[in-house]
Amino acid sequence: MAVPKRRMSRSNTRSRRAQWKAAVPTLVTCSNRACRATKPPHVACPTCGTYDGRPVVTPA
Repeated sequence: MAVPKRRMSRSNTRSRRAQWKAAVPTLVTCSNRACRATKPPHVACPTCGTYDGRPVVTPA
């Protein structure tokens, strides 16, 4: 297993850690005109249970 030969400086460590950012999840509105809830893309709507305009699951 590879082991670092020298200690990483504080500025290099902080520069590397600065890239660890929390990303805002992408949300889209449901295509069902009666629902219009926000949901993740390419996922069935948890509110009305439709995907691409047709019902696929029973709503939770």
